Amino acid sequence: MSKILDELEERRAQARIGGGQKRIDAQHAKGKLTARERIEAFLDEDSFEEFDMFVQHGCTDFGMEKVKMPGDGVVTGWGTVNGRTVYIFAKDFTVLGGSLSWTHAQKIIKIQDMALKNRAPIIGLFDAGGARIQEGVAALGGYGEVFQRNVLASGVIPQISVIMGPCAGGDVYSPAMTDFIFMVRDRSYMFVTGPDVVKTVTNEEVTAEELGGASIHTTKSSIADGAYDDDVEALLQMRRLIDFLPSSNVGEVPEIETYDPWDRIEDSLDTLVPENPNKPYDMKELILKTVDEGDFFEIQESFAQNIITGFGRIEGRTVGFVANQPMVLAGVLDSDASRKAARFVRFCDAFDIPVVTYVDVPGFLPGTDQEYGGLIKHGAKLLFAYAEATVPKVTVITRKAYGGAYDVMASKHLRGDVNYAWPSAQIAVMGAKGAVEIIFRKDMDDPEKIAQHTADYEDRFLSPFVAAERGFIDEVIMPKSTRRRLARALRMLRNKQLENPWKKHDNIPL
Repeated sequence: MSKILDELEERRAQARIGGGQKRIDAQHAKGKLTARERIEAFLDEDSFEEFDMFVQHGCTDFGMEKVKMPGDGVVTGWGTVNGRTVYIFAKDFTVLGGSLSWTHAQKIIKIQDMALKNRAPIIGLFDAGGARIQEGVAALGGYGEVFQRNVLASGVIPQISVIMGPCAGGDVYSPAMTDFIFMVRDRSYMFVTGPDVVKTVTNEEVTAEELGGASIHTTKSSIADGAYDDDVEALLQMRRLIDFLPSSNVGEVPEIETYDPWDRIEDSLDTLVPENPNKPYDMKELILKTVDEGDFFEIQESFAQNIITGFGRIEGRTVGFVANQPMVLAGVLDSDASRKAARFVRFCDAFDIPVVTYVDVPGFLPGTDQEYGGLIKHGAKLLFAYAEATVPKVTVITRKAYGGAYDVMASKHLRGDVNYAWPSAQIAVMGAKGAVEIIFRKDMDDPEKIAQHTADYEDRFLSPFVAAERGFIDEVIMPKSTRRRLARALRMLRNKQLENPWKKHDNIPL
């Protein structure tokens, strides 16, 4: 028996060393952790249970029968994050570059199936060179099996991808179908075709960082939801994100103990909105002053900054926040902002996370670039997302809510449950200047009349009371009491039940 036990320990030690000490040292020299070190940093201490440690590929072409290592380039298993079960796979770059073989894919598939069956989040840590070319179509088949499970799990369990090294070719499509993608700055990149292929086909000379680095995917392509400076920071932030998310679409929204009073009054909010309606202010200040203990996990912070999305808590329970940002483009809605917010709202709705919307929007961004780029369809995505959402929806209009953008931003007409406005709210088809120029075009040569018409329009329409008179606003509230109002509204809506008409699935304007 002792001989068998010794053999087991020897095999385990061989598997844990991955591609060998030399390759581990090379990984560390690049500032990266190994697959097992990453798992250890992410999960609760001593909670990791590994599966398929001894699995090896079965390829015999191109001399591959001589190149076999336990684990076959990916470490898989489950563990806990603050006591909650999660499933995880981590590509091991030290073993055959982390390349995907049929066997490698089977390990991931097993974890995906277990996560879906047991209704728990799955996290993928990517650091690999794509498909294992020596396996040809078998590797492609493995990718397809992984992709299919990504789709089946979508909206059922949270799926998170962390890109911690190269991620190219077929490897990029699995993260692309997950709920969130995060990257490590200067060490990770994602692209379908690499710099060499790009140069051959298009004659463009571009580096891996310029083609698909974190700076590109967090600011231009919107592929990544955030980026961090190193592996440890990324993994610690993923632990924080997991704490905000339910385990599945039938799991309860997480609730943690908080010492922040639900009825806390923030007097400074009474002066947040400037007297000058064209002067910006930071909407993040409102979010941070109304969530529990100022704890806000922002999603896509560096992309489409004219709208803010992210997770916070009120009375210890997770809430999704969407807010126009007057500091950037006056908070206007454009194609990028609409897509960003629509995807976030749909995630919240899929996992029964209430949505709070802070509104200060002067309308949709005009111009040929926007119209040619499909603003109508992109704007409709956000409209569609809010309209189909059945979760509790609480809206607070802080200042401008003009035109169609008023409707889109979780208005009462899109089944908003509780719609508040601050006294500074201006709810109208458009601003006073533009309205007066259209309505009183004949008086444009008389500055005094125009000034009077403008003042009359502002008094009559640029206030929250017109909408309140019609029941489109449930209450005009004091800014300082916003947190208390939100807490009570969300508490009241906790048992909300609403179902859309049966359908196989909707046809959102993609």
